[in-house]
Amino acid sequence: MKKLLILAVAALILASGAAYAAQTLNAAGATFPYPLYSKWFYEYNQQTGTKINYASIGSGGGIAQVKAGTVDFGCSDAPLTGEQQKEANLFMFPTVGGAVAIAYNVPGVKTGLKLGSQTVADIYLGKITHWNDPAITKENPGVKLPDSQIIVVHRSDGSGTTNIFTWFLSDVSPVWKSKVGSGTAVSWPAGIGGKGNEGVAGTVKQTSGAIGYVELAYVLQNNMTYAMVKNRDGNYVYPSLENAKEAAAHAEIPADYHIKFTYSPGKKSYPIAGFTFMLVPKNLPAAKAAEVKDYVKWAYTKGDKDAADLTYVSLPEKLKKQIMSDLNKEVK
Repeated sequence: MKKLLILAVAALILASGAAYAAQTLNAAGATFPYPLYSKWFYEYNQQTGTKINYASIGSGGGIAQVKAGTVDFGCSDAPLTGEQQKEANLFMFPTVGGAVAIAYNVPGVKTGLKLGSQTVADIYLGKITHWNDPAITKENPGVKLPDSQIIVVHRSDGSGTTNIFTWFLSDVSPVWKSKVGSGTAVSWPAGIGGKGNEGVAGTVKQTSGAIGYVELAYVLQNNMTYAMVKNRDGNYVYPSLENAKEAAAHAEIPADYHIKFTYSPGKKSYPIAGFTFMLVPKNLPAAKAAEVKDYVKWAYTKGDKDAADLTYVSLPEKLKKQIMSDLNKEVK
């Protein structure tokens, strides 16, 4: 009897230890959604007790860590192809969408400077080097632009924000597409690097004459000035929730969720926008898999209220239901 009691107590201790261990998830990756994710993780912890530790190290780092098995899920703004997902035994799906703003620091110039898509490409190619270049002044009659050097700022780390931005540049500039191309990291023709959206935002804010591409939430939170960008329909549009939604509405949803919608058609479509993705190992331990599914379900239902507040685009209900169905099938 005593032996049975000891065994029963030991079993309870082991069970409680397993339950305790299952209360923590570890993740890493994209800085693009971090303003939203940090809020989600806090609220989810308050409501469920489950803690999610997240290292905001960039999409490249998130992909590397989830492939290495050092985290329970990774996050990336650069989607993996179906073949890449299969090779790494991962299931990938979008969580929210958002806009990448063109932020600048030009003394005396307020938010709303108009930049053509080709103008943005030529700035990053190093062809346009001064703020009073004819290409910029022509687009902004009446705006007093200084004869000062443009300090180009880009990401120094592997970045899904870079992937979205270079997708856009490749869409609008044949020269960029052939000479530089797109990806989470490229060989930049000009500029200085900053780590993470935080690093680029900080460098632009502190450097007179700087320009950089930054997720919209960082721009708004840091009270930065940012541009209107000419879209595919020929209209200058702000990076905003409404304009990112219109761009996302034109996205095609393939079975592997490898989704791209930069430079989408639409009168108000903002041309530098994309989804951010979660990458979940298909062979997660059962307890971890269950917690990841619970978190995603919570994010899609209760977390969405935070998305609009921070200018992120929620997924359509039909798409969320399809993703949850696929997640339950693929991750067991």
